[in-house]
Amino acid sequence: MAAITYLDAQIGKVLAELERQHLTERTVIVFWSDHGYHLGEQTLWAKTSNFELDAHVPLMIAAPGMKANGSSTDALAELLDLYPTLIDICGLPAVDRLAGVSLQPVLQDAKQTVRKAALTQHPRPAYYKNGEMEAIGYSLRTDRFRYTEWRDPKTQQRLARELYDHEQDDQETINLADTDEHAETCRQLAKQLKRELDRK
Repeated sequence: MAAITYLDAQIGKVLAELERQHLTERTVIVFWSDHGYHLGEQTLWAKTSNFELDAHVPLMIAAPGMKANGSSTDALAELLDLYPTLIDICGLPAVDRLAGVSLQPVLQDAKQTVRKAALTQHPRPAYYKNGEMEAIGYSLRTDRFRYTEWRDPKTQQRLARELYDHEQDDQETINLADTDEHAETCRQLAKQLKRELDRK
C-alpha cells in the first residue's frame, strides 16, 4: 500500500506539471504495468503464473478529445493494444500485421469493447534454466471465464487444462475444466484459444 500511495503521488506531480505547462490538450498519458503480483495466493509469490492476479494489470489512458477520460471500463485489453491505440489516437499511419487492436472505441465510450478475449502465456517452471521448460501455458480470459491450456513446448500437445468461472470464483480456486457441466464451455474456449494463437 505504501508503494501504491507513493506512485499515486508521483503521477499526481506529473499531471500537475503537464497542466501547469498547458500540455494536457496535446499529450497522451498512459500508465500500465507489465504484470500483476501474487502475495501467496495459490501458493505463489510475485509474477509467476497465468492466473488473474498476474495477468490482470493496471492500464490507464487519458488522451485529448476522448469522451471516456476519467471513466473505468470492463472491456478486455492486451498490452499489445497499446501501440495500435497510440497510432490511432495520434493520427499516425496504420501499421500492417499488428497483433494488437486500437482501444480508441473504448476511450470514446467505456461501454464499448474491442476484443472478445485477452491472451496471456507463461512457462512452467516460471524461471527455467537452459531452455528446459516443462510446459507452456496459454491462457484465454473472456468476460466470464479464464481458460488455460498447458502444452508440451516441443510438440504443443495439451498436457493439462484449467477453467475458472469468474462469476462464481473470482479468486480462481476451483478448476472446472474436467467437470461434465463445463465440457461444452471448455470445447468452445479451446476453439477460441486456437483462433487467438493462430492470429498471433
